[in-house]
Amino acid sequence: MNETSPAPVAQAPAPRKTPAAAGGGAPRPVTGAPPPLGQRLAELLQRQGVLAVLLTVVIVASFIYPTFATLDNARGVTVQASFLAVVALGMTMVIITGGIDLSVGSVFALGGVLAAWASQWGFLAALFVPLVVCGAIGLLNGFLVARAGMAPFIVTLATLLGARGILLAFTDEGATTYLVPKGSAFAELGQGSVRGFGYPILIALVLFGIGGLVLQRTSFGQTLFAVGGSSDAATLMGLPVARTKVLVYALSGLLAGLAGALNAARLSSGVTIVGVGMELDAISAVVIGGTLLIGGAGSISGTLWGVLLLAVIQNLINQIGSLNSSYQSVVSGGFLIVVVVAQRYLARSRRTT
Repeated sequence: MNETSPAPVAQAPAPRKTPAAAGGGAPRPVTGAPPPLGQRLAELLQRQGVLAVLLTVVIVASFIYPTFATLDNARGVTVQASFLAVVALGMTMVIITGGIDLSVGSVFALGGVLAAWASQWGFLAALFVPLVVCGAIGLLNGFLVARAGMAPFIVTLATLLGARGILLAFTDEGATTYLVPKGSAFAELGQGSVRGFGYPILIALVLFGIGGLVLQRTSFGQTLFAVGGSSDAATLMGLPVARTKVLVYALSGLLAGLAGALNAARLSSGVTIVGVGMELDAISAVVIGGTLLIGGAGSISGTLWGVLLLAVIQNLINQIGSLNSSYQSVVSGGFLIVVVVAQRYLARSRRTT
């Protein structure tokens, strides 16, 4: 009897090695699995590192300077920070999309002058006029950046000069100062308070609450991150990239104008020399708060902590007494360099984990 050999048993093909496994490195994380601990720590430091620094500075300063840890000082620090906070809120959304807005300082000053001028016709006019004009400047920025494809740096630098020129022409080269009527409802908006905390503080907190919800809980907010991550990819996904950019620049102009109006209400006049360098303070606060200058990542809460950190630094310089305000720029610049270097390191750590 002839012997027959057994039929060959089918064998499963050997699994292919991924590039990481072939090279002996750590395998890539499985889709759906929680990110590695190192990546989570890097993300946490990027988002909340500024809060830890802020709390440390506040605690140390409270022990060194007894007048720092007082309710009156806290009220003063927060009300001064509220105007920058409103401007920085709009700047946060612009930077998340990968843009920049250098015009907000001049728009802030212009909004204050227009609000003081229009306050003679009542509360609504004092708010409506600066919001319309400043919003139109922001809308122009957005159209030139998104529709004409121009560089945000060049566009907003041009409108910085243009807004300052309109301001000087409107005030006869600064010779005319428009005053807010004393006791008016508009003056109360800037000078009134609730339990000692001024209305500008409450307005800033409400706006930040709304901004946080929009950024984290709406499709518009998610679109901002997608556009900042990659405009080309967002376009392929069918997202309204151009419209989103136009809206964020218009919003930045609106918020800068609103901050200027609130400042005019508090000072009872439209001061022409305010806002110089404010765009740099806003950018510093946003970046210190963890928002990446290249776009695609950031948070509203981080910007708030960044604004407060800059305000606390200024207050500490005033507490020392022997230092002038120019040292704030030195300290802020140092913080900015440290934060940018840290962001690059954290981003590299997240890619390699």
